[in-house]
Amino acid sequence: MELFDVYPLYDITPVKANDVFVYDQYNTEYLDLYGGHAVISIGHSHPTYVKALQSQIAKIGFYSNAIQNPLQKELANKLGTLSACQDYQLFLCNSGAEANENALKTASFITGKKGVLAFKNSFHGRTSASVSVTDNPKINAPISLQHQVTFVTLGALDEVEKNLKTGTIGSVIIEFIQGVGGLDESTPHFYENLSLLCKKYNALLIADEVQSGYGRTGKFFAFQHYDVQPDLITVAKGMGNGFPIAGVLIHPDIKPWHGMLGTTFGGNHLACVAGIAVLDTLKSEKLMDNAQEISRYFMENAQKIKSLKNIKGKGLMLGLEFDFDVTDLRKQLITEHKIFTGNSNNKNLIRILPPLTIKKHHIDTFFNALQKILKP
Repeated sequence: MELFDVYPLYDITPVKANDVFVYDQYNTEYLDLYGGHAVISIGHSHPTYVKALQSQIAKIGFYSNAIQNPLQKELANKLGTLSACQDYQLFLCNSGAEANENALKTASFITGKKGVLAFKNSFHGRTSASVSVTDNPKINAPISLQHQVTFVTLGALDEVEKNLKTGTIGSVIIEFIQGVGGLDESTPHFYENLSLLCKKYNALLIADEVQSGYGRTGKFFAFQHYDVQPDLITVAKGMGNGFPIAGVLIHPDIKPWHGMLGTTFGGNHLACVAGIAVLDTLKSEKLMDNAQEISRYFMENAQKIKSLKNIKGKGLMLGLEFDFDVTDLRKQLITEHKIFTGNSNNKNLIRILPPLTIKKHHIDTFFNALQKILKP
């Protein structure tokens, strides 16, 4: 059987990894400044994480959500404390798309409305509802077009209010920093007034923190840079450091009922211990503080790149925008200098999403390589 060929692949085969480095079958070392789409939050093969998973798999790896699982409550309590969202409720699932799917479904249950407001250049996943609120016609199959979604310009409050006034919009979903779209973000004025408009017109605000959450921006969630309280918060990528786990944080005003949401694999024993290990490490190693410190150092170095057009993002969710297509530049970084970076819908932008354990000398390695490639 052949694999279904949907991924363009580099000719690299990682076989092991440690902290910010990945190694192929020839033991070639690669500096990972992408973390597999921002998934690796506490570093590859972190000893606390490895020990927790090894210990748990020897006991029980999985049972369904029909039984008690105290690990789920431990995870929820630690997540609430570290994120300062203690009052929220947690629904556990498996992926960012699934988290967004359940957030959209919950909002529709609560408001009784079908319509969703999303933003141009957004990305929220590839399942039916989550892909329908993703601004990319190429990956929207006809079956997804049944959803009632309106796309507006990020930052355009007048467009937002015009659509909310119709009374058909039950939820507004937003990335406070757009990931796949290319690190675009708006202003505090926009975000804070967006929140007020949602309350005014009875639409639930969904903060998609799938990529930007878990300390990546220097705060636990990107929305916490502003005076905003979302109704639903979706998390995934950095939540399990590579183990599939995701969740929806649900405002206390939203009351659940049995059968409202469900999942087979979500919140299983292995996923929970992975999630707990991540939270424990984020706290004990002060990785949100490190994200802020390394971000400042990165920005200082980036400003020395003469051909750079713009530096985008916050914390360790960063983008370097040039005035040319960076495809060849990224290829040179990975093949000649052994450095992983990311791309986006903005073909002129390099995405930087390293493990939050990264140090200043790793940043030096990157900028030294960049200067060599860009040298006239």
